Amino acid sequence: MVRIAASCNSPLVGLVRFTIAYALLFLCTSEAVAAPQHVVSTFLCTDEYVFRLVPRAHIAALSFEAGDRHPIVSTIADKVGGIAQIRPSTETILNLHPDLVVMYENTMPRVHASLVALGVPVLDVPWANSIADIRRTTLMLGEKLDARKEAAALLAAMDARLSAVRAAAPHPPVRSLLYEPNGYAETGGVTAELMSLAGLIDAAPGLHPARTGTIPVESLVAAAPELLIESGAPGDADSHATLVLHHPALASLKDRTYSAWATLLPLSCPGPWSAEAAETFVKLGQKARALANARARN
Repeated sequence: MVRIAASCNSPLVGLVRFTIAYALLFLCTSEAVAAPQHVVSTFLCTDEYVFRLVPRAHIAALSFEAGDRHPIVSTIADKVGGIAQIRPSTETILNLHPDLVVMYENTMPRVHASLVALGVPVLDVPWANSIADIRRTTLMLGEKLDARKEAAALLAAMDARLSAVRAAAPHPPVRSLLYEPNGYAETGGVTAELMSLAGLIDAAPGLHPARTGTIPVESLVAAAPELLIESGAPGDADSHATLVLHHPALASLKDRTYSAWATLLPLSCPGPWSAEAAETFVKLGQKARALANARARN
């Protein structure tokens, strides 16, 4: 056997040391990329994901909308106390020294461009138009944020809720209208899919909404859907936009339509938490179907 002796200062030892050091650097860098330690979210709909997927200690900031109470637009408004909430600008974000900024696609284009130009890592999150989109986005964020278990748990909870909703959906389906401030009634996307899963048929298309997506009160009263869901709370007549939901003509629907108020915050930003809205839909649908059946017997 030929033994090769190498001194501590030999080129061979130096090469080995360099290789080990480089490997360690690569591993550390890869870990930092896989598990960001200082995350900034710039938009309500990314706040919802980041809060649920990233450890609280690793959230550098959420947008001000996450905790806003005038009005409340977030499902996590009561949970984000103690986390910085910002009105995002390039300067504000840079002062937080993030190793990842999570943004919604096509929002804040100037801030986005500035951050990219400065070499700040930016993760763009696409809008979800279906439950399948929600699934893809959640899994993608689980990978990017090194939160695979958390993402899987969110989807498992969503699937369990939706399975229960399907089982409880009224038959035949209930002709329903989701009526929002300013008379908006078009749904589409995740909202329409969740309504369908909950046994509701969206009556809006048959009422020929205007190009703005609104339906006049007169058309609503004439159509008298089996279920009218008024988006918001009964005491929210605090703006011109909500006045239509308190129109006195809606009282004429009393004996023909089951009407109920519902705060549908989980629909503001499509995500696994939106399944909560499906639970609301199915409960209201059951009540509307029971009322319709009682009227039919009489």
